[in-house]
Amino acid sequence: MPAAPGFVFDYDRAFSRNIGWVTKDEQQRLRRARVAIAGLGGVGGAHAIAMARLGVANFNIADFDEFDVHNMNRQAAAFMSSMGRPKIEVVAEMVRDINPESDVRLFRDGVTDANLDEFLKGVDVYVDSLDFFVLEVRRKVFRRCRELGIPAMTAAPLGMGTAFLYFSPTGMSFEDYFKVEGLAHDDQYARFIAGVSPAMLSRQYLVAPEAVNFKERRGPSTGMACELCAGLMGTNVLKLLLNRGPLRAAPWGMHFDAYRGVLKHTWRPWGNAHPLQRLLVAFIKPVLKGS
Repeated sequence: MPAAPGFVFDYDRAFSRNIGWVTKDEQQRLRRARVAIAGLGGVGGAHAIAMARLGVANFNIADFDEFDVHNMNRQAAAFMSSMGRPKIEVVAEMVRDINPESDVRLFRDGVTDANLDEFLKGVDVYVDSLDFFVLEVRRKVFRRCRELGIPAMTAAPLGMGTAFLYFSPTGMSFEDYFKVEGLAHDDQYARFIAGVSPAMLSRQYLVAPEAVNFKERRGPSTGMACELCAGLMGTNVLKLLLNRGPLRAAPWGMHFDAYRGVLKHTWRPWGNAHPLQRLLVAFIKPVLKGS
């Protein structure tokens, strides 16, 4: 998209208001970093835009879906003008419109076995925003990140809040934390929900439970939650890329719920094998089967 008349892009000036919270040298480190984002729906598009505004200039992005009207309430790149268009193209255009110097590599088929290594090539951090129901693909991406020594993070939009997990290449693995190997799909989903959100902060204000239907692969989500995900994710990506102190990796997690004004740090050694998690999974499973 051409610039408005009279304006010329300049990286240092465009991101000068970051300076103070980051140094000039740190801003250049962000400029050189490469972030991989899989899934450009509710949280993925918001992640890309937030990190582009942070000054990250290199992205590998993957998605195969197109925008539809039901995306309007929460997806950062969903506008009437983008309906029917590939999400990956719209998000790439927005990133380049923020920073015309951006190097954005597009994976239009989503993440597949055939392109996984290319998707992760040269990446400093992987940002997970895949759809909830593609758990097998998510497992493969996290497994490969660990094998390649790539830090991986996920932030789930839950109600009007977000739950965050960081998987260090040298810490507890995604598989060891969630423990879904060999289980039926409903059992895997139950364990994934329990592992992402041990505190279950949003459950108390779900006023229409019938909106959650796992058989039809649908559930409620809000734009506020997606934006909170992007803010939390962008901050942790910044800390990681700039080596700004330790990040608490799994089995530590964080859940913030803006509706209730509650912040919880969770610690689940042994992941879903922890006694509290086993009780939570037992609670969730009948809910899934009844949806």
